[in-house]
Amino acid sequence: MYLMESTEEGRRLLAQEGASGYVRTLLGSTGLVTGTRALDAGCGPGGISETMADLVGPTGQVTGVDLNEDRLREASARNAHRPWLRFQQADIRRTGLPDASVDYVWSQYVFEYLPDRPVALAELMRVTRPGGKVVVSDIDGLGFQNWPFSDALRDGTQRIVDALATRGFDLHVGRKLFSEFREAGLVDVKVHLLPFYLVAGAADARLMRDWEVRFAALAPVAAPAFGGMEPYQAHCRDFLAMLADPAGLKYAVTLVTEGTRP
Repeated sequence: MYLMESTEEGRRLLAQEGASGYVRTLLGSTGLVTGTRALDAGCGPGGISETMADLVGPTGQVTGVDLNEDRLREASARNAHRPWLRFQQADIRRTGLPDASVDYVWSQYVFEYLPDRPVALAELMRVTRPGGKVVVSDIDGLGFQNWPFSDALRDGTQRIVDALATRGFDLHVGRKLFSEFREAGLVDVKVHLLPFYLVAGAADARLMRDWEVRFAALAPVAAPAFGGMEPYQAHCRDFLAMLADPAGLKYAVTLVTEGTRP
């Protein structure tokens, strides 16, 4: 279940994808080259799919799959000029693609929502040809790497994490994927640690808005953990004030795990 749904989620995701300057370099270094047949599993509004399409070029093929019709409609409209990039509605655990039909799979910020990650990973392996790459990019500990960070803020953040865990969300999925890739039978497994964001001083407007939208979308799940909406919103205001503090350090990491299908 996707917990971040809101009317602003498409814009938030595109802004987030645009701020991830490492993606283009990492895609190339993990095997996405001209002529590749690739899958963007959980493509959202298609920002990373576009980068993938530019890298593989017209001699390649990129398929973006996602469950959200609105995101797919937006992505398709924006990429009508790239006929080698197509989008289709599908669950990444059941893509409907043929066996061994792609050379490369990328999936970003999706596995954190999946309580049945082995099912998703098995599906991504199934559609990848032998010798092809499966690459999963995900968070690890988002929201806790801040200083100064009061005990009250840490406790409130943990309440949100615990509430999300009851819905299958795993804040620490990034660190677990190396072992899960190996257990699934992928070989030559490697991990890249990259900044999700790094702010020495006050957060910029994009990051502030990202957290505002995030908190609003999570309210139905998280507010009961605080005993109601008012104390939850008070926590959110305090967290945003912490992000805006010019005297503080705030960072979050992304762990990108790659493996080869034998």
